[in-house]
Amino acid sequence: MNLILLKALLEAAGPSGSEERASAVFLEEARSFADRSYTDDFGNVYAEIGPAEGKPRVLEAHIDEIGVMVSHVDDEGNAYFNEIGGMDKAVLVGARVRLLAPEGDLIGVVGRKPIHLMSSEERAAGIKLEDLSLDLALEPDDVKRRVPSGTVGVLEATVLFIGQRVVSKALDNRIGIYAGLEALRQLKERGCTERIVLLGGVQEEVGHHGARVAAYGLEPREALVVDVTFETSQSGVDVKRLGASPFGSGVNLCVIPILHSGLRKKLERTARAHDIPFTVTGGSSLSKSHTDADDFTLSRRGVPTALLSIPCRSMHSPGEQVDMRDVDACVRLMVEYVMEGQG
Repeated sequence: MNLILLKALLEAAGPSGSEERASAVFLEEARSFADRSYTDDFGNVYAEIGPAEGKPRVLEAHIDEIGVMVSHVDDEGNAYFNEIGGMDKAVLVGARVRLLAPEGDLIGVVGRKPIHLMSSEERAAGIKLEDLSLDLALEPDDVKRRVPSGTVGVLEATVLFIGQRVVSKALDNRIGIYAGLEALRQLKERGCTERIVLLGGVQEEVGHHGARVAAYGLEPREALVVDVTFETSQSGVDVKRLGASPFGSGVNLCVIPILHSGLRKKLERTARAHDIPFTVTGGSSLSKSHTDADDFTLSRRGVPTALLSIPCRSMHSPGEQVDMRDVDACVRLMVEYVMEGQG
């Protein structure tokens, strides 16, 4: 496990549309071993090994994370905001936020009217985004000057390594980026001779835009997309509807109509042949996976695509959690599958 790389990826702020810091970590790591690394006009980042020409096999994970965008600062210096990607409003109350302000980063705390001052109707109504504001502990004029409308930010949280577990913001989906980089490095070390492209796709959380652009340009012969899925031993999860993918069960392979069943079955055979733990479950929706895999599948005349997922707890919160045993299974499956398919 390269925990230094993982920590750097998780700490880099990169909300959808402003992924530059996370992309810089990706590119610095890729340049240490890949044959080529670059970015495109849309902001996607790439690392390649093998020949520079020909239809590639693509490994993909989105590099953006959920965040906020300031919409208004009032005369008292309260900064109001909209979401970048979906969040449970309950996790926002009291959360720390890092704003990527023009003159330098600012740390704020999301505040709400104290529960003591709420009416019974307000308590019953639940948390609304318009009732939340960001307190930056600055004078109102300083907030207005330093935080223009459109300033973006991310949830601020310490990265924790607890045994085999990692707890952090942005595991959705920097853990997929980490798995992709580790897989590409191992393929290079094992002498893979075909063209393999690792893509860090931008703007997944707001509509999968980066993957759509990149898939069209790459014209891959097949794609392995890595994302997170719901860890099913956490409280409140309906295993009867989702299927089981608890911590320690390995990489999850998604089976829904839009994804390529033949490619998934090949991955299953590879996993069994190499004793790689895995689960097979359907998605929360049978029409789409709601990941970048959908956009690869539907690119041009269609691309055989599989979705490899890492079980994750508390998704879209500052306390996301994954088990590194499942991450290792994901890396191993990608490497062994690609090595088996050469020639």
